[in-house]
Amino acid sequence: MATSHDYAPLFRSGVGFDRVFNLLENAQRARSSDWPPYDIVKTGDDTYRIALAVAGFARDDLDITFQSNLLTVSGKKQEEFAEAYLHRGIAGRPFEHRFELADHVRVNGADLKNGLLSVDLVREVPEDMKPRKIAIETAPSLAPSAPSAQIEAQKAA
Repeated sequence: MATSHDYAPLFRSGVGFDRVFNLLENAQRARSSDWPPYDIVKTGDDTYRIALAVAGFARDDLDITFQSNLLTVSGKKQEEFAEAYLHRGIAGRPFEHRFELADHVRVNGADLKNGLLSVDLVREVPEDMKPRKIAIETAPSLAPSAPSAQIEAQKAA
């Protein structure tokens, strides 16, 4: 059962978060197929790997594109009419997976081995956006002032 959420109140109170709200809406609307199955693995502090099970697909049958934080992996097998299948259980239908990547995440490379397509990702935060230590400076000490005058109460007679 799909539930729809209204993000309009958030649009009114949040400035500059348009991309986040669009991601939430797209995730609800465009529920993609789960075929072929895939894994997303965090391999280090700033590295990730997406692995897709693409058994039967050759390197030339697969296409990987990355544009403005959207990674698209698609596959389309070349038709082979030479063989007459009695049973066809290995799926070879075309597919397309779209992955929204965070800012500063880029594709580091891809590898196809034993029917598994691995796409390596790395997050590279620019130096000016990394946390930095701010030194605390002490203010120059003030010149010593004259001792403050004390008011003494008169003693009762």
